[in-house]
Amino acid sequence: MHFVKMHGLGNDYIYVDEFLYPGPRDIAAAAPRASDRHTGIGGDGLVLIQPTDAADCRMRMFNADGSEGRMCGNAIRCIAYYMLVRHPERCKGDAVRIETLSGLRAVTAQRDAQGRILSLRADMDEPGFSAQSIPVLSDAPQDVDVPFRGGTKKGVCVCMGSPHVVLFVDEDPMELDLPAVGPAVECCALFPNRVNVEFVRVLADGSLQMRVWERGTGETMACGTGACAAASAAVLNGHCDADSPITVKLIGGDLSITVSSDGRITMTGPAAKVYDGVAEL
Repeated sequence: MHFVKMHGLGNDYIYVDEFLYPGPRDIAAAAPRASDRHTGIGGDGLVLIQPTDAADCRMRMFNADGSEGRMCGNAIRCIAYYMLVRHPERCKGDAVRIETLSGLRAVTAQRDAQGRILSLRADMDEPGFSAQSIPVLSDAPQDVDVPFRGGTKKGVCVCMGSPHVVLFVDEDPMELDLPAVGPAVECCALFPNRVNVEFVRVLADGSLQMRVWERGTGETMACGTGACAAASAAVLNGHCDADSPITVKLIGGDLSITVSSDGRITMTGPAAKVYDGVAEL
């Protein structure tokens, strides 16, 4: 399998360019083998970059456990970076349109004076707040009780093309035992399709400090859709202002999220290629 390893703030995926090479026949089986950091390439999942008539390219992404995801904010930035470098003839200027299972996403590169890509801004569309969009078995999805340390804690459910529940915490998220508290929420009966979990502390300067437990993967260094969900929940609860950039501090670095008054969200952050190669899986 020919692949490219890329990451957005340490959220690393293995990418297969199906403009050039065929992907694995059984993607769900290949994803865990490729993602294994001891016996495979190592990553948070496997992503296919595919031709499509609906956009400049199509993304199919599979988590490290082989389950298919609908959307990944860091992955679409990496795909946009790759397309602009490897297939610029398929893109219009510095914009890349990417088809996902959650709809089309537009990503625009921001360059320095020498033309190098510094960051990428993604239009993340509008968040979903209905119980059906998550889905969550609750009549109050933005005020739902989820399991936490032997009791419950209020969570804010947000759909960013993928399902999220945001928990605001008072303590430093780095002090949380995430392998204990993350799976309890991800797999609880409230979420029939499981859920991504964000643990967020609001800092004095209005920025958000966040750790994430991703559905089907576990803790990752960054989550783009999760950062958008956290910012959206923070605006909804009055912790941050709409129309102003919100800095979300992740283990791998910072993302800038803007939640506009009309509900649309934009995400700005870096993407980088690590290496490419051929793997026998």
